[in-house]
Amino acid sequence: MVSIHHSNSHDFEFMAKALKLAAKGKNTCMPNPAVGCIISKNGRIIGEGWHEKSGEDHAEVSALKSLNSSAKGSTAYVTLEPCSYHGRTGSCVDMLVKSGVSRVVFGMTDPNPKVCGQGIMELEKAGILVEGPILESEAQHLNRGYIKRHQDGLPWLTIKMAMSIDGRTAMSDGKSQWITGIYAREDVQKIRAESCAIITGIGTILQDDPSLTVRYKKSEKISRLKDASKSLNSLSLKQPLRVVVDSELKLPENAKILSSPGHVLIASAIAGQTFTSAQPDTVCLANREGKVDLLKLIKILAEKECNNVLIESGPTLAGAFMQMGLVDELIIYMAPKLLGNISRPLLCLPFIHLAQGIKLDIKDTRLVGEDIRITAQVRKN
Repeated sequence: MVSIHHSNSHDFEFMAKALKLAAKGKNTCMPNPAVGCIISKNGRIIGEGWHEKSGEDHAEVSALKSLNSSAKGSTAYVTLEPCSYHGRTGSCVDMLVKSGVSRVVFGMTDPNPKVCGQGIMELEKAGILVEGPILESEAQHLNRGYIKRHQDGLPWLTIKMAMSIDGRTAMSDGKSQWITGIYAREDVQKIRAESCAIITGIGTILQDDPSLTVRYKKSEKISRLKDASKSLNSLSLKQPLRVVVDSELKLPENAKILSSPGHVLIASAIAGQTFTSAQPDTVCLANREGKVDLLKLIKILAEKECNNVLIESGPTLAGAFMQMGLVDELIIYMAPKLLGNISRPLLCLPFIHLAQGIKLDIKDTRLVGEDIRITAQVRKN
């Protein structure tokens, strides 16, 4: 690992700005990591860019194209180690070397085995001073799904649910629309936009008939593409993969999820269902109990290059993911209302001993309209 030498008073300032740039692409660059780049010379920014979409310019190339003066002798601040291989785009290391940059400061190394230290080594071979990591935890948080997929072969899994203040998600008959207010529901659109896939269960489909799409027109800030005029057209093609856990293949042909934009994957425990009006992908993943093997399902999603996966389901499916230890994070919207003791619980977790409780670390709490949004991560140790 390269050691950072704090020889430049602008290092933290410019890396923080590069991280803000990187965040602009987090909804559109998937399955690639979100990366930002600042190029500075004599304490002044002369170029900046971020990775907008997979297959298009990486952050370093975007920053170099924006230069307002020569890059010779400058410093490049990159939130992720520059790539050293040729994929759909060229090597960022080669571009930085050709530009005349004399110093590169990076936020974190790339967990992708195609890079993973090779970019740093190639820059040093070219005589460029490389320093880092700097603001590493912030850089890692931005791409935690990308990191987990490359390190563990699994996506970052988040459960999103809405509940009353007494911990209820629906009335006893299943009715739940709407527990939370409009601002909380609009906030969910941003979370969906950051997700590569959304998992739901057949019970939710039969009860609520959701489309589970990202509705950009109601949440314009979801799009941060440089060319705002093309944002709706380009992003309307980028909907998360919708995944329905449907063990017995009960999904109706007229379900909204089948007629909404984007791709649908049905995970079942039996084979053989055809649709006349739509042709979703179907995969049979039966476990010994005749249910869908959830671990195999999320491994398949990782193979499909899904970094961040969102679960929007009822308490049974969400509880099953929790019991298997597959969940990384929960985002809970808590409404200021009481639904009573016969209403449905947040999660089906049939614990009988206090020691069985799952410990969480609260990372954030905030008001969203009249509701409280709680973000908590599952303790893994």
